[in-house]
Amino acid sequence: MEEKRGGQKYDAILQAAVKVFAQKGFHRSRVSQIAEQAGIGDGTVYLYFHNKEDILVSLFQERMTDFVYHLRRRLEHTTTFYDTLKILIHYHFEVMEFNPDQAIVTQFELRQQNADINEGISPYLRKYFRIIEEVVDRGKKQGFVKQDIPTVVARKMIFGTIDEVVTDWVNCNCTDFLKEMTEIVYQLLIYGLLDSKASERGNL
Repeated sequence: MEEKRGGQKYDAILQAAVKVFAQKGFHRSRVSQIAEQAGIGDGTVYLYFHNKEDILVSLFQERMTDFVYHLRRRLEHTTTFYDTLKILIHYHFEVMEFNPDQAIVTQFELRQQNADINEGISPYLRKYFRIIEEVVDRGKKQGFVKQDIPTVVARKMIFGTIDEVVTDWVNCNCTDFLKEMTEIVYQLLIYGLLDSKASERGNL
């Protein structure tokens, strides 16, 4: 039977999966637990998904699609590299802080040594990477980012720093306000990327 996509039950299954995966871990979770959390029968889950791996991949695809869409909307009217980078950092932290269960799943449960899972999530993650690379390229064009830093290297530095801060926040049981780290991370990244001649071209 061909799996369905979309609709209230589909969304309910994904939302239930976030909670179950966050609480029990992906490997210890069962489809029956997700169904119970969603308030539906086990068989209904299989009308929408092949297995729990499919649920995990679909969850990431849906969340990342939404994340990228709203991030681009927030960046639409920014003009400077400084503003764009700060908004990107703040939005990433904001989304994770708003949904700690999703943060747990994103930071730990999605990072499986499973080729099918990695293949399913990689194209969607690359869409986010492309936004970061666009931010770096804008900074280079505006004369703020060092020209000799390869864009891909800068992107890895930006994403890696943000990602590590979120991981540390999750390890600390999500007790602090993650968004408050925006300025610290922003300053750290700015001074790593900033061209020495750019200090008078914009406010940090």
